[in-house]
Amino acid sequence: MRRRDLLSTSLAAGVATAIARRAVAQPAPPAAPAAPPPAAPAPAVAAAPSATSAGSTLIVPDGRVLTGRKVGGVRVYHLVAEPIRHEVAPGLVIDTWGYNGGTPGPVIEATEGERVRIYVTNKLPEATTVHWHGLVVPNGMDGVAGLTQPTIPPGETWRYEFVLPHAGTFMYHPHVDEMTQIALGMVGMIVVHPKRRPASERRVRDFVMMAHEWKIVPGARRPDPLAMSDFNQLAWNGKAFPATTPLTAATGDLVRIRIGNLGPMDGHPIHLHGHRFTVVETDGGQVPPGARWPETTVWVPVGSVRVIEFVADQPGDWPLHCHMTHHAMNQMGHDVPNWLGADVQGVDGRIRKLAPGYMTMGTTGMADMMQMDLPDNAISMRGGKGQYGAIDMGGMFTIVKVRDGLTGDADPGWYAHPAGTVPRAASAAELAGDGIDG
Repeated sequence: MRRRDLLSTSLAAGVATAIARRAVAQPAPPAAPAAPPPAAPAPAVAAAPSATSAGSTLIVPDGRVLTGRKVGGVRVYHLVAEPIRHEVAPGLVIDTWGYNGGTPGPVIEATEGERVRIYVTNKLPEATTVHWHGLVVPNGMDGVAGLTQPTIPPGETWRYEFVLPHAGTFMYHPHVDEMTQIALGMVGMIVVHPKRRPASERRVRDFVMMAHEWKIVPGARRPDPLAMSDFNQLAWNGKAFPATTPLTAATGDLVRIRIGNLGPMDGHPIHLHGHRFTVVETDGGQVPPGARWPETTVWVPVGSVRVIEFVADQPGDWPLHCHMTHHAMNQMGHDVPNWLGADVQGVDGRIRKLAPGYMTMGTTGMADMMQMDLPDNAISMRGGKGQYGAIDMGGMFTIVKVRDGLTGDADPGWYAHPAGTVPRAASAAELAGDGIDG
């Protein structure tokens, strides 16, 4: 049986489920509440320029930053919850939900002590809210439907307003129909800078990376929000490798990576090659210096933030990826039979009489699947090209590029390895001289 056939039953089931879900009657949205009372004056803070007054200090590969604008002493933002069309990678475009035209939504950047006013316009076909995950806000601003606020009906714009009492890295997402809205991609991050940032002897490269996962049946455009354990497409900032933009740094830079995870179900062991780092912050605040320890892999649970820092002292092209092997692949073939080690030459020959070019997948491993024909709108098993051939990873995989004297954010291309620093085939003389039976 060919892969296209193996996938057809899953696709049909997904379509049927979607139709059934649309047929369920939606409750009428609640009436909008009365207009809120005038905002209290912003509390006095020590005189300090806003971190956003001169433009963003953050780097969001494949993403955007929302710095807002000051109106009468309040920093004002606008989020639009809406259906979107999103390209995960070339060859895979999905119809899903997000904020301000994308998923994840823009990073909201502000400064500790600021009063913020965030307008939320709902262009979804159902009600929504926004919860400010990790932020300490007045109870009525917490964004939990039915408990702390009525829902925002489709077509309306509502207002949230509060003071940001703590610096840190936080997230935002709905607390209405979470299984659908979060799963489809309605997620985003918040960075609140301290009023007075400690001076650094090094240039700081401050990256924001959000992990997410979908179940996207090959050939389909709509992710399945009912998935619980069979997510097959993982992404950094909404992109899967090879579409992920590299993180660039100059040798000697202090690199900070703020990692958020609002994927529906899975935690991620995020591994960095070539460097040791420390976890300096969670969404609960700074980790005291005496409690930090060196790592090369950090566990990022669902609903959590981990901020890592390291000095970029090793030039090269270094992978940054989830170490769950299925999370570093594109649309993993979960429903494909295991033929590893099987001798299917006779079977293949007979099938080719009916389907020329047929090949049973995975008899010697999965690398032979990299160039197979695929259904439309699918990138299953496809990785990217490296300077030495195919990089057979995908999904939640990107590259940290460290170079001497690098400036700006442009991709510097592939690393030029110094002579003698790349492995090569051993010669017969070398094997004999070292007593190796090759």
